[in-house]
Amino acid sequence: MQAVIASTFVSSLSLVPSGASAQVQSKGYNIPLSLAIEAALEGVRACEANGYKVSVAVVDTAGEMRAFVKGDHSTVHTKTSSFRKAYTVATLGPVFGFDALGVFTEKVRTTPNASALASLPDVILLAGGVAIKARGEIVAAIGVGGAPGGDKDEVCAQAGLAKIKDRLPN
Repeated sequence: MQAVIASTFVSSLSLVPSGASAQVQSKGYNIPLSLAIEAALEGVRACEANGYKVSVAVVDTAGEMRAFVKGDHSTVHTKTSSFRKAYTVATLGPVFGFDALGVFTEKVRTTPNASALASLPDVILLAGGVAIKARGEIVAAIGVGGAPGGDKDEVCAQAGLAKIKDRLPN
């Protein structure tokens, strides 16, 4: 009798929808892990060449981290800032039509209610993130944190994008 009950319980579990699967991107282009890692490593390398100790995150449009690289001697807060910069571009870029976080932060600076965006979880209004596009659409973003200024972070993010751009679908 216990075997029948256990079997019925296990069978019924397959009918319950899984919340985790609903949050995974299942359609469209998903940046391959190898390209995400390569972009992140290049972002760190570009900043290190200028003496900046940074971390780099690559986030897809579902808000999921695809890759993260903590550069040597980068501080602990760079993990959060790089993620939030990439997250902001990946999730708000398609909505507001921007490819670089620095451009967006300048635009919202003059918009009276824009500061409300900063109250959203994981959104940050600091330069340092760029979009990764495939077939004309944002599919992920690179965020860099730790250089002495978001403009410098963004240059390193651009270097990460340049490293993989020619291998993305047009």
